[in-house]
Amino acid sequence: MLGAVLALAALHLIMWVALYATRIPAMIQMKISARHMAKPGVRDTLPSWARNVADNYNHLAEAPTVFYAVVIVLVLLKQEDALNTALAWTYVGLRVVHSLIQTTFNNVMWRFGVFSVSWLVLGGLIVRGLVGLYG
Repeated sequence: MLGAVLALAALHLIMWVALYATRIPAMIQMKISARHMAKPGVRDTLPSWARNVADNYNHLAEAPTVFYAVVIVLVLLKQEDALNTALAWTYVGLRVVHSLIQTTFNNVMWRFGVFSVSWLVLGGLIVRGLVGLYG
């Protein structure tokens, strides 16, 4: 299960690299300085291909942080059974799909669907952890 944590962290690292690989060229193309980027609303003027990558990077710092905590707790509680491991890797796979959708064609309904299913999977890990701890 810790491999799933590292895989998701690697996705975050990849998106960090992609963030700069898209944002800097967009800023150069639009002649926007780093100082100007700090002003409210300026980021919204960047092309969607640069904004979507930045948004995805930020999204990977939201719900996945719950995943990291839950998996580490499950490992500490020795609840690394086959189902929890499968759920953990399924969650990672869904977050990869979410990132691919958001950083390419960004269909919001598809992205929301994948996001929702990923939360159901994460919810399964949380419930299984609670049952294992208190059940």
